[in-house]
Amino acid sequence: MEQEYRRTKTTVSLIHYHFVFCPRYRRKVLVGRVEERFKQLVEEICQENDWVILAMEVMPDHCHLFLNCLPSDSPSDIMARVKGVTSRRLRQEFKHLSHLPSLWTRSFFVSTAENVSSETIKRYVESQKKRG
Repeated sequence: MEQEYRRTKTTVSLIHYHFVFCPRYRRKVLVGRVEERFKQLVEEICQENDWVILAMEVMPDHCHLFLNCLPSDSPSDIMARVKGVTSRRLRQEFKHLSHLPSLWTRSFFVSTAENVSSETIKRYVESQKKRG
């Protein structure tokens, strides 16, 4: 994976975040049409916010998201946007999720990636579904 520095008027950066987050009580709700719609929503959110998806894998009870972001985007703001929009929209669109007060736990895992390990993280995220 070629590492492209991102440039704005005032910054040059290469920031990669690896996020892992789960539905409340690790419910296995991210399957079928819910999984497909979740991926579409994440892609839309990332486009709107100028975040580049390097890898995304959705398991029934958790999600891995590997993003390239600008220095002005904090990990907590990114998760707040992704979780907030997807929770609201998925609960509106899927009746079996509408009874939940929120879809996601408040917690998440985030790690920054150095240039050397970015390819390793990308392969790890992409291989999640194949692990059994």
